[in-house]
Amino acid sequence: LIEGILMRGPEKQAIVVRSKEGLVEKVEELKLIRDRYPILGLPVLRGAVTFVDSMVRGVKALMYSADFFPEEEGEPSKLDLWLEKKLGSEKLQKLVVALAVVLSLGLTIGLFMILPTFLAGLLGRFIPNVVVHNLVESVIKLLIFFGYLLLCSKQKDIQRVFQYHGAEHKTIFCYEAGLPLTVENARIQPKHHPRCGTSFLILVVIVSVFLYSVLPWSSTSLRVLFKLLLLPVVMGISYELLKWCGRSDNIATRIIRQPGLWVQRLTVFEPDDSMIEVAIAAVTPVLPEDPEDGKW
Repeated sequence: LIEGILMRGPEKQAIVVRSKEGLVEKVEELKLIRDRYPILGLPVLRGAVTFVDSMVRGVKALMYSADFFPEEEGEPSKLDLWLEKKLGSEKLQKLVVALAVVLSLGLTIGLFMILPTFLAGLLGRFIPNVVVHNLVESVIKLLIFFGYLLLCSKQKDIQRVFQYHGAEHKTIFCYEAGLPLTVENARIQPKHHPRCGTSFLILVVIVSVFLYSVLPWSSTSLRVLFKLLLLPVVMGISYELLKWCGRSDNIATRIIRQPGLWVQRLTVFEPDDSMIEVAIAAVTPVLPEDPEDGKW
C-alpha cells in the first residue's frame, strides 16, 4: 500500500499505514464469499474467486492508505459533488472500487492476453507452423510482462511499495520460523517468498502458455474468446500450484516456484527497519490463536 501493508490471516485482515501522526491500524473480520457459497471454495474454482476477492480488498486498502496522504487539490468538481449527492459517500466509494477493479482486469486482459494474440496474429502470414506461432505469441507475452514489471520497478513511489513488499515477506518468514516477531529477527530473513503474488502472476503466464497452445489460430478474435473463457481455469490451476508449492518441498515444487522467485527480483526490494515495524504491526493482529492451525 502507500506507506503501509495489508496482511490477511485465516480469520482477519489488518491494514497498517505509517501516517504523519504514526502507525494507524485497521483490523477487520474476514467475510469470504465462499463461506456463503461453499462450491466456490472447491479446488481450481477457488483460484479465480480468490483472485477477484483479493483485487477488491486490495483496491479498498489502497484507497484507505491514500487518504492519509492527500494531494493538494482545488475545489471538488461539479460531477464529484453531484455523484456524492446522488449516491452518498458509501455508495460512491463502492462504485469507485468496482470501476478500479474492472479497469485493472481490463488492462491486465488487454495487455497480457489480447495484445500478444493480436501482434502474433499480424505475424501469422509469415509463420505457417502452428507450433512456431504459439512460440512467438508466448515470447511476446513474456516480453510485455517483464517489460511492464521493469518499468514499474524504476518508479520511485513504486520502489517504496516494493520495499514494503520485502518487509511483508521477511515478517512472514520470521513467523513461519517460529521466531519472536522483532525487527532484528525479521531483518535477517529472505525477502523472496515462494507464496508471493508475483509468483502467482508468473505462474498464470506460464500456465496460460501451455493451456492456450492448443487453441486454434483460424481466427484471432475466436482465439481471444476462447482465452477469456479459459481464464478462470488458468487462474485456478495456477492457484493450486502455488498452494502445493507452499505445502510441499520437493524437486517438482522447487522447479515450479523458481520462476516466481526470479521475477521477485523486480517486485521485492530490501526494506528499512521502519517498514519492517509496519509489517510486524500488520501481521500480529491476524495470526491464528492456535499455532497448530498450520503455516501462514
